[in-house]
Amino acid sequence: MKDIYITQLKTDQEILEFFLVKSISVKLGSNRKKYLDLLLGDSSGEITAKKWDISDEEQSSIDKIAEGDIVKVKCTINEWKGMKQMRVSKIRKSSPTDELDIRDFFKAAPEKSEDMYEYLIGIFEDFEDLELKKLCVDLYTENRDKLMYYPAAKKNHHAEYGGLLYHTKRMMMTGDYICTVYKNLNRDLLLCGVAIHDMEKLNEINSDERGVSNGYSFEGQLLGHIVQGIKSIEIKASEIGMSREKIVMLEHMILSHHYEPEFGSPKKPLFPEAEVLHYLDILDARMYDMEDALQSVEPGEFTDGVWTLDYRRLYKAKF
Repeated sequence: MKDIYITQLKTDQEILEFFLVKSISVKLGSNRKKYLDLLLGDSSGEITAKKWDISDEEQSSIDKIAEGDIVKVKCTINEWKGMKQMRVSKIRKSSPTDELDIRDFFKAAPEKSEDMYEYLIGIFEDFEDLELKKLCVDLYTENRDKLMYYPAAKKNHHAEYGGLLYHTKRMMMTGDYICTVYKNLNRDLLLCGVAIHDMEKLNEINSDERGVSNGYSFEGQLLGHIVQGIKSIEIKASEIGMSREKIVMLEHMILSHHYEPEFGSPKKPLFPEAEVLHYLDILDARMYDMEDALQSVEPGEFTDGVWTLDYRRLYKAKF
């Protein structure tokens, strides 16, 4: 077991510990010297790291390190723009003799993937609309193996083993309840939208079976999961024989769920179920980021600035 995790790091602390490499690149600084830019992680979170002024001797060992490797670093923890960062003095790739526990390095959803999957299938089986039921059951059956481990993002919210299922399940739970409050909502349409809105992240993001992503697929980079999702639904819904109205409404839900053009949605929601889908999505993402950040502080303290929340420093109540 690791001696110290990322959420336990303190400013000015010196450590010698193992971490997972989530991204790595060698860059050129303003002084024309090379430096190493890293994103390191473990099961508790992630942190940026820098190793300044790389020598030619160090370069040869650094070249052997890749995303997904586990490395041992000697570093000092400092603060940059309100967030903790590592200043690395030494780094090496782990070896078989290090006897590491792989569970120390990878984040995972707090629920079993199989249980989350069965919950979602149960929701679909309860649909009154047989076409929407078939669409969701078919999509989830065809993609079951990948859904067991896929993250919902390369980094940020739900970037973890089973993260896509966890994100979808919590949205589904909230959406199901909202339908008991707002009686005008078409429950099957809304929950189908929840089920399919991020489905093409399975093909947008590259991920190994540990739920760790090293980037985006060719189609993911050129199209993104919104466009990919619309293409997928056009084909599958047409095969089922859905009406043109229903197909286009499902596609609009995918298209508009990011709400703003700068986030990938050229149209804002134009009917109630699409509007609610957007807020379910943003609510779950923000609640995840807040919960994740607050885990690392004691009651009565503030977090570091959270990048995904406009660098807000969150407070943890004492009661």
